[in-house]
Amino acid sequence: MNLVEKEGITDARKLGMPKYVILGVQHLFAMFGATVLVPVLTGLSVSSTLLFAGIGTLVFHLVSKLQVPAFLGSSFAFLGGYMSVKALGVEQGMSETLALDYACIGVFFAGLCYFVMAGLIKSFGVEKMLRFFPPLVTGPMIIAIGLVLSGSAIQNCTTNWPLAIVALATVIIASVCGKGIIKIIPILLGVVVSYLTAVAMGEVDFSSLSEAAWIGLPFSREQTALAVFDNLDTTFLISTIIAIMPIAIATIMEHIGDMCAISSTVGKDFLKEPGLHRTLMGDGLATAIASLFGAPANTTYGENTGVLNLTKVFDPAVIRLAACFAILLSFCPKFACLIGLMPAATIGGVSLILYGMISAVGVRNLIEDSVDFNSSRNVFVAALILVIAIGVKYGADDNVNIGPIHFSGLALSAIVGVTLNAVLPGKLGMKVKSVHGKEKKEHLNE
Repeated sequence: MNLVEKEGITDARKLGMPKYVILGVQHLFAMFGATVLVPVLTGLSVSSTLLFAGIGTLVFHLVSKLQVPAFLGSSFAFLGGYMSVKALGVEQGMSETLALDYACIGVFFAGLCYFVMAGLIKSFGVEKMLRFFPPLVTGPMIIAIGLVLSGSAIQNCTTNWPLAIVALATVIIASVCGKGIIKIIPILLGVVVSYLTAVAMGEVDFSSLSEAAWIGLPFSREQTALAVFDNLDTTFLISTIIAIMPIAIATIMEHIGDMCAISSTVGKDFLKEPGLHRTLMGDGLATAIASLFGAPANTTYGENTGVLNLTKVFDPAVIRLAACFAILLSFCPKFACLIGLMPAATIGGVSLILYGMISAVGVRNLIEDSVDFNSSRNVFVAALILVIAIGVKYGADDNVNIGPIHFSGLALSAIVGVTLNAVLPGKLGMKVKSVHGKEKKEHLNE
């Protein structure tokens, strides 16, 4: 991955403490909607999710030498696993909370799979391992991530299109026409302006806010993996682990795609320094820790990559500040309630921009690496990645069963893309470089 470092702000503290803090808040808002949606859908603790999104992000940064500007939030890839284990547990007479505790142990073992992949990369070298993940595979995967997420953005927008348009227009105007601090906080401005508009329109009911406490613990023992061992069902535990562990294949692929997207956005090859093995270990460790305490699996967040792309503020310290805010807010149920009252249309309007930015980064990767689409084998690989990811998402409720294992669209498309790229004969594509004034073509992956 040959990258030219982009011009951007690499030390946000030079902007002054007020702007630095606001930038951190912006990243907090960017991840908030999607991060809390996973526990809302599954029944896991929202406060615990916030706490371990923050802790997981800090762990990731420590493992990756404080270099990678990535935020870790709730992974959607495990939704099918949580849902199926919960349903099966309830059928066997368990409470939903206990069944989810079993699912969390399955996610813990999925997190350990990251260490296996990291070990292979460390042993054989990132170049050899990435022969299986060239731009021909990662580019369409990044595009697919944005497009798959776009459906949730549209669903949120349809709840109130005027509010969504206010958020969308505010982000665009602030980014294109704004100056100074306005230009680098368009996402936060979009959220605030749309939220205030909703309040003025009487679209927000604050009645539940008074009932929420100011300070509270993010989770209880019954919501952690410890509860499983009070009356352990070994057979059910093994079934859960077998069902959920393979999902790690997809999330590892997503991680590689996200690292490529962040590298492309910032202009630094994070796959080589601090190294893909380190970022994988950071992500896996964050997921393993979160799962033990009843929080969803973590993953590097495309929403925050979209913010990086939009603001050109590449300082990882801003992400760590957002992580600290998430940890603090996890102990404040009243704030969680206030954010939870944010209209879905506001989140949808902002997400349209962020998800679109993710797909745009994937397109840029294909262009910058000059992937040859005159080659039929390259067209087949890219086309199947896109059509499987999007088709399974919207045609099969993002859930394809192969035996006892459930695959999301992104998981299946990643497996198909990597496999086809490895087994189909022919060259992976062409990269054009200028050598002494002459164009030289190099076959990718040779």
